[in-house]
Amino acid sequence: MQQQALVYRTLVTPVSFLQRSAYIYPTKTAVVHGERRYSYREFAERVNRLASHLRADGLQKGERVAFLCPNIPPLLEAHFAVPAAGGILVAINTRLNSDEIGYILQHSGARMLFVDDELAPLVEPLDLSGLQVVRIADTATLDDPYEQYLAAGASEPVESWLEDEDETISINYTSGTTGRPKGVMYTYRGAYLNALAQVAEPAMTPDSVYLWTLPMFHCNGWCFPWAVTAIAGTHVCLRKVDFGQIWELIDGEGVTHYCGAPTVQIGLMNHPAAHRLERPVTVLVAGAPPSPTLLGQLRTRNFRPLHVYGLTETYGPVTICAWHREWDTLPPAEQARLNARQGQGNITSDLVRVVDADMNDVPRDGETMGEVVMRGNIVMKGYYNQPEATAEAFRGGWFHSGDLGVWHPDGYIELRDRKKDIIISGGENISTIEVEQAVSRHPAVLECAVVAIPDEKWGERPKAFVTLKPGATATEREIIDFCREQIAHYKCPAAIEFGELPKTSTGKVQKFVLRNKEWGDRNKRIN
Repeated sequence: MQQQALVYRTLVTPVSFLQRSAYIYPTKTAVVHGERRYSYREFAERVNRLASHLRADGLQKGERVAFLCPNIPPLLEAHFAVPAAGGILVAINTRLNSDEIGYILQHSGARMLFVDDELAPLVEPLDLSGLQVVRIADTATLDDPYEQYLAAGASEPVESWLEDEDETISINYTSGTTGRPKGVMYTYRGAYLNALAQVAEPAMTPDSVYLWTLPMFHCNGWCFPWAVTAIAGTHVCLRKVDFGQIWELIDGEGVTHYCGAPTVQIGLMNHPAAHRLERPVTVLVAGAPPSPTLLGQLRTRNFRPLHVYGLTETYGPVTICAWHREWDTLPPAEQARLNARQGQGNITSDLVRVVDADMNDVPRDGETMGEVVMRGNIVMKGYYNQPEATAEAFRGGWFHSGDLGVWHPDGYIELRDRKKDIIISGGENISTIEVEQAVSRHPAVLECAVVAIPDEKWGERPKAFVTLKPGATATEREIIDFCREQIAHYKCPAAIEFGELPKTSTGKVQKFVLRNKEWGDRNKRIN
């Protein structure tokens, strides 16, 4: 009988990415933050000091460590140090109010809180008596309590306590627009695999320079803290989204990659400093379906847009609209239309499906709508301490996104709406995305959002909330007439309202705010 070979393997963990890069590229620039520059050796040492001090403070395996700070080095370091120490990272949305932050601290059972001085007023009203709190002054001097905390730690790596790749590495809270936010649990395995997908799909290399426009607290920055580090790229930190500063960093730091919602891209493309780049920059666009107009604009400026799609429950991007070379010869408008679709699963995810109410695949005709569902290694472990919500989300063995879409003959999916956003007018379904794209083609429109408003005859009709480009003018009648040339008349907005759009910290338009204003106490109201 042939003797069975013994197989030895290590557990996968994204913490190993930093260990490898610091070993191979010790002097390479890892982090840029204003005038600060950290090499990979220094980056690893800072992480080691944070991890060892967390252990010295008595952090036990699986205890939660919360961070409330913008895209600065401490939050980047936390993505490695907290799991290295055996803890679970809870990165908190910096745009939340005190009550929401207090709920997350209480629900997660956080043992420690690291908080940036600029955001300290948000936690002052809270009872933090059960928490160890460390302030972050973001000065990189020994007057900074965070730097003092690092200085008290050891520079050598701590011994790993990881026993299972399916252990929880982080908890990311949903936006909570329909109630209290839910804590989405990510695993070491999922974070590791999605980080590798974010290396491969945007074609990142050791020469890549990644600009932190996407909040690191959002889905752990779509796993890019680990992805950029995996290939020893350079992280360029950014405290807040400032379009002028972004253009300066793109030019001055040689930025090659960044991510952001369509509204971020719109602001960047329409800023006075906007110009065509001499070298291409890859940008991952997600958060809402980008209009073909925006995608065309990006390509004109020599940005390479990669349209991706996902949710907090899928570690960020789970699909990508992978480009086909045969599209290169198509007219620009057709290229943009194809690229505006959500595509299919990335290289470390399963293929997604579009299903009917009985979990049967809808026809791949590009017309029949169903719900987008997904499963695989980069779908969440579940909701923290909410087994019933977890079971409901995974009914039928697949995660239910709540997004409505169609399935095209080439296998790509295309979102048509959220279930709660679809407009039913006179018995006909109207996709707000289709209407938004029609409005966005008007040359005076910067961005728009469409929601249902009550109508005595039809039940509901679309209304467009529009932000015009600086210096541009347009009337309600002009935009409605323009839409009537683009789409069926019954789909066109019944009204236009001009002004700024309410948004989340990640640039998503808060449609529930617009809906609630229109419906008041009537039954369409969504909190």
